[in-house]
Amino acid sequence: MTARRRRAVRLMLVVLVPIGLATLVGLGLLWPAGEKTAAQQAAESFLPPGTTYPEATIASLETFECATATDSAPAQVCGTAVMVIADGESAGDYVQVEVPPEVVAEDVQVGDELVLNRDPGVDTGQVTYSFQDFPRGTPILVLALVFTLVVGAVARLRGLLALVGLGFAFVVLLQFMLPALLDGSSPIWVSLVGSSAIMFVVLYLAHGFSARTTTALLGTLFGLALSAVLGSVAVAAATLTGFASEDTIQLLTFDPTLDFSGLVLAATVVAGLGILNDVTITQSSAVWQLHEAAPTAGWRELFGRGMSIGRDHIASTIYTIVFAYAGAALPLLLLFDLYDRPFWTVLTGGVIGEEVVRTLVGGIALVLAVPVTTLIGALVATASTAGAPAAAPAPVPTEEEVAAERRRERLRAVREGQDAGPRVDPPRPRDPR
Repeated sequence: MTARRRRAVRLMLVVLVPIGLATLVGLGLLWPAGEKTAAQQAAESFLPPGTTYPEATIASLETFECATATDSAPAQVCGTAVMVIADGESAGDYVQVEVPPEVVAEDVQVGDELVLNRDPGVDTGQVTYSFQDFPRGTPILVLALVFTLVVGAVARLRGLLALVGLGFAFVVLLQFMLPALLDGSSPIWVSLVGSSAIMFVVLYLAHGFSARTTTALLGTLFGLALSAVLGSVAVAAATLTGFASEDTIQLLTFDPTLDFSGLVLAATVVAGLGILNDVTITQSSAVWQLHEAAPTAGWRELFGRGMSIGRDHIASTIYTIVFAYAGAALPLLLLFDLYDRPFWTVLTGGVIGEEVVRTLVGGIALVLAVPVTTLIGALVATASTAGAPAAAPAPVPTEEEVAAERRRERLRAVREGQDAGPRVDPPRPRDPR
């Protein structure tokens, strides 16, 4: 079976090797030069040079009413805090910081820690501090440690390798894809090349180099390519400008020459990575397990049985996609529920419409990736056994060998009779006469 799987992998490498080489060439051509882009230069001018974010502890806090109550809103309470800087070049200094009402509403007390924004005052010559955020480093690190321990305990080495692959994916995203997009490279090619590089490493690292993994990789690459093609058509047809969020508007002020419609397309491709990986590896594993259970089954039978599993997976995955977006955008959905607007107007608006198009494009690619992956697995699995040498038939014994075997059987029967000893009949009862 191992030799057959190796033969199947060699069959699929005929397709994968050119794709891998094209991915490497794309990385080389699209890799950012390292110079600061226009957006990066504008962002540096937006923030004062030398800005840091030290943590500080509240030494004293005085609250006051900064907005009176109205018929539609309660009164707002602000605060003035004296804080001790905990780190950085001003560690140990006492500073006064205005605390906004949303922070006071969280019931902050003396001894609590906050993250501050430190402006070194290059232009004014006076250092100023303002509230930035709550510190979340400790709970995030604890959760990350618990997550790693749970993954290692349950999934063991394979789970830990998946975490390593996840780290590689973030390296590609942060070091290649984001800088290349800011550098003005084509969003569709950046997303395809970066996603392909991630999938090549992540799949083989987490699941090993096997026919099952190679089948899943082919199905995943097909889904990514389909997402890019459908996404480009849908973005143009729906006139998605990419200006549906405040973050995009802020990015527009940094560099108005960026392709914002292309960024929507790139987000569509990247958003489908995880779910495509999940579906294709499951389908591939199912097909190869079916093949091992019934090695004589044809590719049509394997495809039919695999699709029976795939249909159940598709049905559950559709719920996953929709509810994942609903949960992430719950505050936004609450706002739209409060607005007095028709449902269809909200659904087709810029904010929700962009996510709807992205979800539908990803869903189409996901659903079609299931039969494609199943078909590839079925064809390759059966091809790996079609040319395999059949077992050699048992040799026909000669007449001399048959006669010798009969003599051995008779001799064995005689010896067994001798070992049993003479036969002794039981005593007969005496005649009473």
